[in-house]
Amino acid sequence: MSISGKVDPVVRRITIADIAEAFGQGLRDFQAAPLYGLAFGAFYAVGGLLILACLTAFHMVYLAYPLAAGFALIGPFVALGLYEVSRQREAGTRPSWLQIIGLMRSRSELGWMAFVTLFLFVIWMYQVRLLIALFLGVGASFGSLQEFISAVLTTNEGLVFLAVGNCVGAGLALVLFSLTAVSFPLLLDRDVDFVTAMVTSVRAVVASPLPMIGWAATIVLLLVVSALPYFLGLVVTLPVLGHATWHLYRKIVAPVEAELPVAEDADATSNVVVMPKRAAVG
Repeated sequence: MSISGKVDPVVRRITIADIAEAFGQGLRDFQAAPLYGLAFGAFYAVGGLLILACLTAFHMVYLAYPLAAGFALIGPFVALGLYEVSRQREAGTRPSWLQIIGLMRSRSELGWMAFVTLFLFVIWMYQVRLLIALFLGVGASFGSLQEFISAVLTTNEGLVFLAVGNCVGAGLALVLFSLTAVSFPLLLDRDVDFVTAMVTSVRAVVASPLPMIGWAATIVLLLVVSALPYFLGLVVTLPVLGHATWHLYRKIVAPVEAELPVAEDADATSNVVVMPKRAAVG
């Protein structure tokens, strides 16, 4: 039972074939409703450009690389609308902006999940700054991205910073992926609390560790590569991955109908009425 007293969602194991099928379904959803995908992808890309512009203005452009890597962490939150587009198409209804925005606003638990995601993104950026101070100097500052890359790749301290930073980043990314792999689609699809959604997401990763970690690596790789050309590749990559995530969620979390027999048995048991025994007749 979840902390809200409801029955926990049933988690099913998946295979690499399921991931490939979900990716194909996501691509078809994007092709069927490209305007929604392009809109959310453009929003994601513009957000990255704005952050990059701020880093440039504050002479911190050397943080562009960790920013591009960390930007993948908030992808599940930005893709919320894409999950709803796939959900509406799955239900046979035509997607609409009013329904997408209305449903997202009606799910209050999504706000808590968004907070968790953004909080870990902030931690990611702060730990990068901490590692720079530890390995490259407390007052380390670089005039350009090229100067930063040169310092990282041509000095012993820079190579250690790169190795440690990537290990710490991979661990943090794995934690966030485990918490959000299916939690956002689950909160959008059902009336559950965000803690239950995170626990269900972790259970999904534990149930199918190799396929899920492979899916996580694919997401990070595609998002990082797409972010390199000034985040422009995200306009297409994000919607395809977002739609695919919804279909993967459907394969991982059993539908409500699959949970009904257990609930019905429990209801039947609770509705049993014990009749008083008749008094014996002389």
